[in-house]
Amino acid sequence: MSELHIGETAPAFHAVAVGGAYGDGTAVSLADFAGQNVVLYFYPKDDTPGCTTQACGLRDVWGELGKEAVVFGVSIDPEKSHRKFINKFELPFPLLSDTKQEMVQAYGVWVEKSMYGKTYMGAERSTFIIDGKGKLKAILRKVKPAEHAQQVLDALRQP
Repeated sequence: MSELHIGETAPAFHAVAVGGAYGDGTAVSLADFAGQNVVLYFYPKDDTPGCTTQACGLRDVWGELGKEAVVFGVSIDPEKSHRKFINKFELPFPLLSDTKQEMVQAYGVWVEKSMYGKTYMGAERSTFIIDGKGKLKAILRKVKPAEHAQQVLDALRQP
């Protein structure tokens, strides 16, 4: 898959959303949000230090962020893991369960990683902001968890 670029049509998706308005789980697709800004933020794993910092950062600016866009966190974790993560940290936005790795593949964030000398495949911490016409408005790659929330707000506010 070639790398995505700003201005291109965002890859369509179908996934189960857990949390927020979706409770214990509801199927959603990108087409459901036509006319709205959508933030898809991909993260490696529920309830790990960096992912918790990132999610709580978005939670803490939810008053502003929720007015600007529909927000979904995306990981390959199952719905049960998402529910625990949402409940533990009182996350106001839903998480998408991508257990079949379709979204991480379509958005080009399933990459080779390395830790302690071992290589493995995992989700790159990346965010895609999609405008109301389904076009990629911003792409934030390899984001730092503590800076992520402000970067998302800044990108949404760009004309």
